[in-house]
Amino acid sequence: MDSTRRRLLAGSGTLSLASLAGCSALDFALGNGPLSAEADRAIVAESTLSENPYSESQQTTETTTRTFETAGQRREIEVTNKISEYDRGFSILGQEYRWATFTVLSTPKVELLSESFNPVADMSTDDLVAMIQDRYDQLGNVERNSIRSVDHLGDAIEVVRYRAEGRFTKAGIKLDLTLHTTDAVPVGEDFVVCFGVHPRRIDDTDAINALLGGVEHTA
Repeated sequence: MDSTRRRLLAGSGTLSLASLAGCSALDFALGNGPLSAEADRAIVAESTLSENPYSESQQTTETTTRTFETAGQRREIEVTNKISEYDRGFSILGQEYRWATFTVLSTPKVELLSESFNPVADMSTDDLVAMIQDRYDQLGNVERNSIRSVDHLGDAIEVVRYRAEGRFTKAGIKLDLTLHTTDAVPVGEDFVVCFGVHPRRIDDTDAINALLGGVEHTA
């Protein structure tokens, strides 16, 4: 969520302090402090994992502060994301690597008077894949490949598949990869975004579809 890439301008109009909920929002509106928001975690249900080659690898929390411009003023917004990661092993020349991964990101909407300050809300899947590339510099030559419909969080959504190239310098290996990416799906007070990455030599589309169908938002 890079503010240099996505600079959001709030809509015009006067803030109605009576309609603000919480000290963080009130302080933000008065210019006395940053607006802060923390996401609830989204996970893959145990019942889904029990029938899937992927297993939980880690759960992390990531807090970042970004500066936005609203009403002609530069303001800080603190966002706490929850990330749940899953992976599976595969063999190359007799060596097992756990480079097939599925990631569930839950990020707060950060709304004030119906105005969203989270740039994920307006990102396309192309933007989100670029965000993955920023975080994992081993990805390159990313090209959109296809679109399919998958059941996810109680609705049918579009999942975009990409072709990419992965360079794993420590192992001295270069792989052709397949990426699966969703748009940001609104759930309660959060957005949920899912990414799947696996070597192209294995077709994990069915496994990724099952994981997407098993995602639950803990709120």
